[in-house]
Amino acid sequence: MLDLFDEFRALIGALEADGVDYAVCGGLAMAIHALPRATIDIDLLVRTEDLPVVMRIAKDLGYGFEAEPMRFRRGEVEIRRVSKIDPDSGDTLTLDLLLVMPATTDAWETRQAIAWEGGTVRVVSRDGLIALKSLRKSGQDLDDIALLRDDDES
Repeated sequence: MLDLFDEFRALIGALEADGVDYAVCGGLAMAIHALPRATIDIDLLVRTEDLPVVMRIAKDLGYGFEAEPMRFRRGEVEIRRVSKIDPDSGDTLTLDLLLVMPATTDAWETRQAIAWEGGTVRVVSRDGLIALKSLRKSGQDLDDIALLRDDDES
């Protein structure tokens, strides 16, 4: 059975060991900034030039199933998705790599290093997370934006 936290720890450790810059975004960034909520994947913002190294690290960690690149907002947003399947349980864990592009640059530039597990984890800022979630505006994204803004006002 795949454990999201263990997988996240291994991925962050490998990225840090290789000196790859990244920023956690999505549901795990929500857990850091506001409130833990159920999430079934790992979302990272990465630079295009770092993508080959990140993909190698992911493959070394067992993320062997690569989807076709996904583009949204008329090509302004691009995601590379790789998945890992546990051979025993059949559980699947997805790693979504959101590329730094003009539409996501502000979120990238406001990323923060936060103390975690005896080291650091890099995460998009609260405003950066709101900006990323505003690009998609799903029902969950709108709920997350409201929560992030409510926390700002507290």
